[in-house]
Amino acid sequence: MGKGTVVLSFSGGLDTSVCIPLLKEEYGYDRVITVSANVGQREEEVIMAEEKGKKLADTHYTVDIREEFVSKCVFASIKANGLYEGYPMGTSLSRPLIAEKIAEIAKKEGAVAVAHGCTGKGNDQLRFDIVFHAYGLHIISPMRERNMTREWEIEYAQQHNIPISVDKKHPWSIDENLWTRSIEGGLLENPAYHPPEEIYAWTASLFDAPDTPTDLSITFEEGVPVAINGKRMDGPALIAELNRVAGAHGIGRNNMIENRVLGIKVREIYEHPAATTLITAHADLERLILTREEYAFKQIVDAKWAELAYGGLIYEPLYEALNVFINETQKRVMGTVEMKLYKGNVIILGRYSENSFYSEDIASFDSCTIDQRHGIGFSHFYGLQARLMKQRELHKVN
Repeated sequence: MGKGTVVLSFSGGLDTSVCIPLLKEEYGYDRVITVSANVGQREEEVIMAEEKGKKLADTHYTVDIREEFVSKCVFASIKANGLYEGYPMGTSLSRPLIAEKIAEIAKKEGAVAVAHGCTGKGNDQLRFDIVFHAYGLHIISPMRERNMTREWEIEYAQQHNIPISVDKKHPWSIDENLWTRSIEGGLLENPAYHPPEEIYAWTASLFDAPDTPTDLSITFEEGVPVAINGKRMDGPALIAELNRVAGAHGIGRNNMIENRVLGIKVREIYEHPAATTLITAHADLERLILTREEYAFKQIVDAKWAELAYGGLIYEPLYEALNVFINETQKRVMGTVEMKLYKGNVIILGRYSENSFYSEDIASFDSCTIDQRHGIGFSHFYGLQARLMKQRELHKVN
């Protein structure tokens, strides 16, 4: 007697493709349902996953969650200046949302389990599992449970006539959504290896980037980008346009050593032209609008937000509380940032906002609006305790 129905998170890549026959042959499930999520990856990738899912699985779903991904995840990350160890997060933002959609389909289909193709060394296993556990679902993860290697998977796929887009010479593992593109695996696992230009798809090399810069402006409303050069656009369209324009200038490449949640150091390569441009602009606008105390505290909040989001801890009460604070600060983050894109650089030219705390009159050396003499009294008490400590040290020396 079989084990019933299992719902598999399905990208169409190597890991999830070999999971389909494994779930039937090795785990004994009668029915495998695949679910692919469209989070803004290339259209041919979405079509490939759908065609492969329909061919290999008993039932296939494709869920288009691009709008929800942007409104719920990407915009939240922009507001929080979402950087983990210096780079804009992307994959980590999408995983919990995808997992929720899979869990909903599993409940609808009466499935006895859900499955994913995550390894036991990465972060995605945690991001999926926390959601599946919250929904009370039994989890199958063949890659980590059977301690599989990528080479074994390739051979298994070939034995089962499963079409795959990788080979042993170029076994890159690529994950893509509209916010970021990550490349890892194969020779890239050697941190000293120089990545070939062939792995990049969104960004031009600095040698091929145009010699003429591009000037543009980004307008924000309540911390969310709404227009490029004054032209209003919805979230996905705005991000796609910036990926194209900024990517042509080689903006948004990261080749770095990253610390995963498990403590494993890995070599990661990312492309995120729009994310780099938007977060740079947003952070600059905040400096104009937020008070000194708000800005200083928000930097602490942003760092903690990124740590929780990176780990997929979206159900953590602190994560919700941080979002409440962030959203409150963003009510005033409205304005426009002007910048120049050139040879991998986002160069801020200027910014303006009706909610600015900047006053040219107060800041100018040619203005007497603030009487400089008032600073004498302030300076007299400034650092008083530290001065007293230093005086004691000097007195002991003498």
